[in-house]
Amino acid sequence: MESGGGSGNKTTGGLAGFFGAGGAGYSHADLAGVPLTGMNPLSPYLNVDPRYLVQDTDEFILPTGANKTRGRFELAFFTIGGCCMTGALWANTLGSLALLYSAFGVVIEKTRGAEDDLNTIAAGTMTGMLYKCTGGLRGVARGGLAGLTLTGLYALYNNWEHMKGSLLQQSL
Repeated sequence: MESGGGSGNKTTGGLAGFFGAGGAGYSHADLAGVPLTGMNPLSPYLNVDPRYLVQDTDEFILPTGANKTRGRFELAFFTIGGCCMTGALWANTLGSLALLYSAFGVVIEKTRGAEDDLNTIAAGTMTGMLYKCTGGLRGVARGGLAGLTLTGLYALYNNWEHMKGSLLQQSL
């Protein structure tokens, strides 16, 4: 073996030379015949001057004469995103309430064998009670009262014409 340090060929025995472990040794000055003056490559896979990779400017292109502040349209994206998240939260809550109300309504109707406003009020009350059951007995009472109030008002509104007609017939 040669003991000189240079850019000469070094050979090793076995299959190492076949797989590239012992082939020709290249220096930085003569890397595969490409001169690298003024460059220090970061790795053998990066064949670009690292000075080109430094970003000292913005990453977007502005029209000529435009300032670098965000406009109303760009600032609106934050508001739109917040509304979508809030809307998704409300949709999840209301969807859960609708599912509970429907399930209770069907069960009460099948149990009683009748379809009337009492089913509506009972389903609304039970929905409020179950939805707020994680708040203890006080939460159950508040949820039940809220369900009873809302469905009671709905039943009143839904039957207003019928009740008004009944009152007029009684007064005659």
